[in-house]
Amino acid sequence: MQSATAHKRRLYLERSTLQLLRIPFSVFLMPVYWFALSNIQHIQVWHAVLVFFILHVLVYPSSNGYNSYMDRDTTPVGGIANPMQPTRQLLYVTLVMDALALLLSATVALYFAAGIACYILCSRMYSYRGIRLKKYPIIGFLTVILNQGALVFLLVYIGCNQDTTIVPWQPVVASALLIGGFYPITQVYQHKADAADNVYTISMLLGIKGTFVFCALVYGLALLLLFNFYAALQTLTPFLIVQCFFIPVIVYFIVWFTKVLRNTAAADFRHTMRMNLLASACTNLAFICLLILHQL
Repeated sequence: MQSATAHKRRLYLERSTLQLLRIPFSVFLMPVYWFALSNIQHIQVWHAVLVFFILHVLVYPSSNGYNSYMDRDTTPVGGIANPMQPTRQLLYVTLVMDALALLLSATVALYFAAGIACYILCSRMYSYRGIRLKKYPIIGFLTVILNQGALVFLLVYIGCNQDTTIVPWQPVVASALLIGGFYPITQVYQHKADAADNVYTISMLLGIKGTFVFCALVYGLALLLLFNFYAALQTLTPFLIVQCFFIPVIVYFIVWFTKVLRNTAAADFRHTMRMNLLASACTNLAFICLLILHQL
């Protein structure tokens, strides 16, 4: 009787598993998807829906879950103020999600499935204790921006496009830079926890104040590249629309940085999460707006 009850319980996802998959966190990674989609003239709607599901419901949460399984965080991380400790179930769930993501990706295209496999592999090397790319500041940083930025843009662009066209390189690089101008900020409150875990992040390398300066410079490069891209298309309207949506993000960034200059304790979890929410909301809305205008 007890064995049957225990087996029945294992059929349900544990609270820790659901929390550590961090599915809502996928919203923070969503802007690259909308940005890529906004640059496609003829969208395959069903593929667009499927690619969204693969990335934001399967691949990203699985990556989050695997990272949490390896890290076993006891301090705030990725939108969770009080992370639970993972169980073996979390690892099994991530493996199932990866397998399902690859199977569904193959129905889009084999090269799309190969790209998803590359993303999953890099994600695992980033977190896996035996390799642990995240403990190297430059390599870890490049792994994140090249995969979450450049690779995801490529995958969405080729996976949802009805036309066989050359992928424009400027948005690909801009996507990597947009992630690069945002990602280090998410690490500023984790320096002590990362150091205790023998992880040396790009933010630790730059220092708290240096992280803000670095992110501003990389973000500026991304905007410059976007300006050149839209100027070459002889239309700056999309660029101006993006800037309008980015104003609240820039204002919050400046106000927050001013606080940090006075007291580095302001580089905390609360301010970081507010920045995450504001930046993701504004950026998502900006690129969704471009998508709608492009399809009119």
